[in-house]
Amino acid sequence: MSKALRIARIGAHDLALPAYQTAGAAGMDLQACLPAPVALAPAARRAIPTGFAVEIPPGFELQIRARSGLALRHGLTLANAVGTIDSDYRGELAVLLINLGEGIVTIAHGDRIAQAVLAPVTRIAWEECADLAQTARGANGFGSTGTHARGPGTERREDDRR
Repeated sequence: MSKALRIARIGAHDLALPAYQTAGAAGMDLQACLPAPVALAPAARRAIPTGFAVEIPPGFELQIRARSGLALRHGLTLANAVGTIDSDYRGELAVLLINLGEGIVTIAHGDRIAQAVLAPVTRIAWEECADLAQTARGANGFGSTGTHARGPGTERREDDRR
């Protein structure tokens, strides 16, 4: 399934449009649009422009995600985990990169720095109530399900709670 999106160049006149790199790719690669290379020191973060603005249809968002190879090889990822571009935003797309690696990472014009995935959005209509339906888990939060795999019908061990 594909959906047409309008895209405008904002300084990316020499860059190709964002594109899927393989037939089965979920995300399109976004490139850096920079007048000069940017050196990102360990723990430093920076908004890197892409040179494009897009018109996202109502009912959708454009998710900006890290590229796994950059994260593995250089520790380069997104400062906001997954970025959301809302359907009513018309400014230049920028990628909030952070260097979690041990060395300086240099980003040059045209480098593929992130990927974009178009996703449907479901809007919430709150229904306030006094009580919520009960579940077996209840209010047990972070770490409550343990770290060890359990088969069907097996009881939780005390050491799973670590």
